[in-house]
Amino acid sequence: MRTAGLLLAGLIAVVEVRAQVPLPDAPQQTAAPAAPATAPLPTTAPVFRAGVDLVALNVVVTEGGSKFVTGLQPENFAIYEDGVQQDVSFFAATSVPLDLAILLDTSSSMSDKLQEVQVAANGFVSTLREGDRSMIVDIKDATKVLQPLSGDVAAAKAAISSTTAKGGTALFNGIYLTLKELTKQRRQTDDVRRQAIVVLSDGEDTASLVAFDDVMAQAKEAGIAIYTITLRSPFLVQMAAASGKRYFSEAEYGMRALAQETGARSFFPSAISELAGVYDSIAQELASQYALGYTPKNPRRDGSFRRLIVRIADHPGAAPRTRTGYVAPRADRKPIAGSN
Repeated sequence: MRTAGLLLAGLIAVVEVRAQVPLPDAPQQTAAPAAPATAPLPTTAPVFRAGVDLVALNVVVTEGGSKFVTGLQPENFAIYEDGVQQDVSFFAATSVPLDLAILLDTSSSMSDKLQEVQVAANGFVSTLREGDRSMIVDIKDATKVLQPLSGDVAAAKAAISSTTAKGGTALFNGIYLTLKELTKQRRQTDDVRRQAIVVLSDGEDTASLVAFDDVMAQAKEAGIAIYTITLRSPFLVQMAAASGKRYFSEAEYGMRALAQETGARSFFPSAISELAGVYDSIAQELASQYALGYTPKNPRRDGSFRRLIVRIADHPGAAPRTRTGYVAPRADRKPIAGSN
């Protein structure tokens, strides 16, 4: 992995960004725990403040693979950090506002798809609710924030519609820097807000200075859900089928891993006409999340990776999904509220 100084020096030459902080070392993962138990938990007010070392989780609960489970109460949830059950400090089903970054690959390969992408992305922005904010990020050879984080839906739509297709794809640069920017925004407020990234691309990264491992390390530290949409080439899929081989794409593997690690989902539409439905699915999921938070019983500020598991009690068949863990604060850093 590059040193932080060399990495940021290279990025300045190719990426438009408002702030940089040092790249963290890749955390070490611990074994996943398992222990089914819950304790009654109090319900709190719908507006929360981030206390010292507060860990905030967004949890999606489904059954039957796709049906969202609603109406759960705090006592239905149990959170385990490295096998130790935690005391949940707050709970909300719909009240916590969302900060959403929409990343659009607008490289030259998107020329024949861009108009439909713009229509679908504008429809997605329209699903945001009162108090939610969006940020529009354009990814080519360089990364550009077209619309800073704002509740102005009209401005977000105008930013999406202004995009043009040209150049290469610095996808990893774009995701990495967006994670940095959202983390900076979170450090500037005590309010607990949900955060998510939705990234659309149609191919391999061709221009990034940041490696995939750097992006994954930053995603684990930031604790932000990354929903990935990778447009598949029907031609490549057909070629693989004709040869009797299973279709494999390194880009798809990476996007699937990012989504899984951060508690989100990955999508691989083979036709641009499917994109609106994909955005609708993501919007429905974001609107169905439960927000939970706790202060860790492990007080060490050692920068270690803490493995998380959420259990659902008294609801057979319910399957919770959240990020796999978080990076504990370091003693030399200001504590932040981790959200995903």
